[in-house]
Amino acid sequence: MIKGLYAAASAMVAGMKRQNAIAHNIVNLETPGFRQILVAMDDWYVSPVRQTTEEIQPGLDVNHYHKLGYLGLGTQASPEITDFSQGDVKVTSEELDLAINGSGFFRLKTVNGERYSRDGRFRRDTNNNLVNVDGYQVLDVNGQVITLPQGAVRVDEQGKIFNRAGTQVAQIGLSTFGDPENELVRDGLNTFSSTAVPNGTGGGAIQQGSLEMANANVQQLMTQMVIVNRAYEAAQRVVQIQDDIAGKLISNLSRL
Repeated sequence: MIKGLYAAASAMVAGMKRQNAIAHNIVNLETPGFRQILVAMDDWYVSPVRQTTEEIQPGLDVNHYHKLGYLGLGTQASPEITDFSQGDVKVTSEELDLAINGSGFFRLKTVNGERYSRDGRFRRDTNNNLVNVDGYQVLDVNGQVITLPQGAVRVDEQGKIFNRAGTQVAQIGLSTFGDPENELVRDGLNTFSSTAVPNGTGGGAIQQGSLEMANANVQQLMTQMVIVNRAYEAAQRVVQIQDDIAGKLISNLSRL
């Protein structure tokens, strides 16, 4: 009976963690470059169920066991995984909105060191440096801050920035990772850190006047939320039933 209570309670805790991840994804559906968080359910503990040979054939060594199967004693949410798949690209026609078609990441200079992001909402600061929406400076292929010229600029697919006269003034740096799921760590809403050495080539094509949107699907997220809520409610009912059974058992024992 206690095992059933623990199993149901563990399902509620795991369901809450998964619900929080889904809610976080829903909130950021309109955040450019956002990478959704995935949380799966795993067995918390699996106990083998055995039958002694004494119960099978009397007289045999009771130290020998016949395995009947396994009994699950609960569930737990697996560690969060970031989905790095490509999101849809939306045309904005804004000069400094940039989208990456490929696996690369923009390089950002922050107070905590270099960070990586897919969010291409850029602008000029008071010094004409190219910065993102949080004020972090965008770095070029050499890891240097990009200073824009006065007037309009053009950005080609390789990230090369040209002034109105057609002269190249900088090139946006992109970093790629062979195993982003294990090499990148989410350290903010839309930025990642890494202790691995990134590659400097093959990041993909840059599309000016566009933004890559979140790679989450609203229909899938709403369906997942309904499923998680129903599972939580079912586990909650099991906890209530187990509690009622325990109460009745204690009440009956008190009469003996």
